[in-house]
Amino acid sequence: MSMREDILAAQKTALKDGNSEKLSVLRFLWSAVRNEEIDKKKDLNDAEIQQIVARQIKQLKDASQDFAASGRQDLVDKNIMEIDLLEKYLPAQMPDDELQKIVEQVIAGMGPVTAGDTGKVIGAVMKIVAGKAEGGRVREMVIKLLG
Repeated sequence: MSMREDILAAQKTALKDGNSEKLSVLRFLWSAVRNEEIDKKKDLNDAEIQQIVARQIKQLKDASQDFAASGRQDLVDKNIMEIDLLEKYLPAQMPDDELQKIVEQVIAGMGPVTAGDTGKVIGAVMKIVAGKAEGGRVREMVIKLLG
């Protein structure tokens, strides 16, 4: 079953169950997918939908930090619930030791690398891990190994 079908089926289930919070999150996700499809004038594949999901999760995490700083725990909790729901549509995250091996291989393959080459290393690693590790985790690992 494709991600499109999964999202639509989950919406129907949430509607039947009367779960308005879950339904709201899934409708927002579906809206983002449809908007992207309209912009690109084609149906999105699973990898493109996963990018949209990852983008939404990043936005929610950023908003949660702002909410926490302003003392709005109710909104932080709501965002955490939404993040948990959306993460089901992403591939499992790569463990740190596996990510470290990939970063080390990329660094070794690039020859002499300095701290100024951090962006190049991050870009190369992100192409390899393709959604299996968040950009922030990759960045931290690269800085740790280069620094």
